[in-house]
Amino acid sequence: MAGDQHYDVIIIGTGAGGGTLAHRLAGTGKRILVLERGDYLPRERANWDSTAVFVKGRYRAPEYWYDKDGNAFPPEVNYYVGGNTKFYGAALFRLRPEDFGELRHHDGLSPTWPIDYADLEPYYSEAEQLYRVHGRHGEDPTAGPASSPYPYPPVEHEPRIQQLSDDLEKHGLHPFHLPIGVDLLQDEQGRAARGSRCIRCDRVDGFPCLLGAKSDAQVICVDPALEHPNVTLVTRAHVRRLETDPTGRTVTGAVAELAGGDTATFTADLVVVACGAVNSAVLLLNSANDRHPDGLANSSGVVGRYYMRHNNLALMAVSKEPNPTLFQKTLALHDWYLGADDWDYPLGGIQMLGKSDADQIHGEAPRWAGVVSPDMPFEVLAHHAVDFWLCGEDLPDPANRVTLDAEGNVHLALDEKNNTAGLKRLRHKLQGMLGKLGMHEHHLLPHSIYLHKGMPIGATAHQAGTVRFGTDPATSALDVHCKAHDLDNLYVVDTSFFPSIGAVNPSLTAIANALRVGDHLADRMR
Repeated sequence: MAGDQHYDVIIIGTGAGGGTLAHRLAGTGKRILVLERGDYLPRERANWDSTAVFVKGRYRAPEYWYDKDGNAFPPEVNYYVGGNTKFYGAALFRLRPEDFGELRHHDGLSPTWPIDYADLEPYYSEAEQLYRVHGRHGEDPTAGPASSPYPYPPVEHEPRIQQLSDDLEKHGLHPFHLPIGVDLLQDEQGRAARGSRCIRCDRVDGFPCLLGAKSDAQVICVDPALEHPNVTLVTRAHVRRLETDPTGRTVTGAVAELAGGDTATFTADLVVVACGAVNSAVLLLNSANDRHPDGLANSSGVVGRYYMRHNNLALMAVSKEPNPTLFQKTLALHDWYLGADDWDYPLGGIQMLGKSDADQIHGEAPRWAGVVSPDMPFEVLAHHAVDFWLCGEDLPDPANRVTLDAEGNVHLALDEKNNTAGLKRLRHKLQGMLGKLGMHEHHLLPHSIYLHKGMPIGATAHQAGTVRFGTDPATSALDVHCKAHDLDNLYVVDTSFFPSIGAVNPSLTAIANALRVGDHLADRMR
């Protein structure tokens, strides 16, 4: 079995960080073992069943975490090859250049990163090529410079969303095509080309793709990496702890619980953790030993702390005209990302969500009772729905943290009102424009169904920050190459390393950083 061999690299996790790193290192010829807690997600009709995915949470992990008061909640996590990218909306944004520096927000400071935009820009460009991102650089007024164009033109707006874009422009705003990773080959006019797998459906945002047309980490990275004979994947291998040598400077083994309950120890020269910000912290904390009594990589005490997730609002507006759009996730707006004329602090960004359907709206019915007009049944609402995602920055707070209790249960402490003033203003701006955008002015409905009814604390899809990197070992767990300060051969490459989270989806930054760290590891192994 795989555990009988010694490897050059073990990668724990197959999401945006781990899966991309496996792809980056596959061509080195080094012996690479990839361990995945889950299995391959089954391709079945339920992949595109809104009730199964959102209302019943068919693919969500059957586990509970606990909040700071000891209340259990179901987190928005999925354990499959490809990690949470199997369910992400494939919106692949770069952080703004300003996000890498100190930014003053209403409730505090977003800290400076130990690298800047220019350091990551070449890897952003490579990540966009690798993940088949459709978009057009230069449309977003807040975006940084790009050394390469997107590999594919933007996904064209369908008529109702094009009208929305035109109306926003008429009011002096700068809507742009949302950068999205799908297998939708297009001609120069933006028409879908023959042979593309994407059928322009509404089953992108939050759904696993039945056709494999979404650019998730399994499709883009893990499966191609496994074509190399030097790469081995073991699924249903839940790594419970890492072991070190007597000095505590070297990880010597990854102890995993396998399918059927057996335990195996896997060994390698280099060990890379990429389990997601919460579970990477859990693994390091659970690996405490005499040399590392507070957990691995934790001499600074920051492991598990500074947990961040975006301040999000999923909202449904009601268009006066029908909205027959199928592929709605094509537009974004960042005019107030860094501030506004009436507000000195960042507000965040607006982007489109996947299109609501009647099943999702029925699932929200108890929450909307008395809000929607009785002469507008849910089926009509679905035909007129226009769905928005508002995203504001959460600030790093050491009290927002991941801990374990004596039984090994995961506890997540979170201040749910951290830096939310900007997001409230962003919603107010959208609400105030509805009439000018062809929407009913009094219908802007909160829509938690996208987050498995887990908002706010259970909305862990954009989790980050629990194993932050930096130049000072007293205030960070990792160095600029994402190697643990305290150990010689331990790296972390998921969104755990973020010192701040910005106000855009974090996936592309995790992907770009995995490519950057992959180059460092390849050089080290030479």
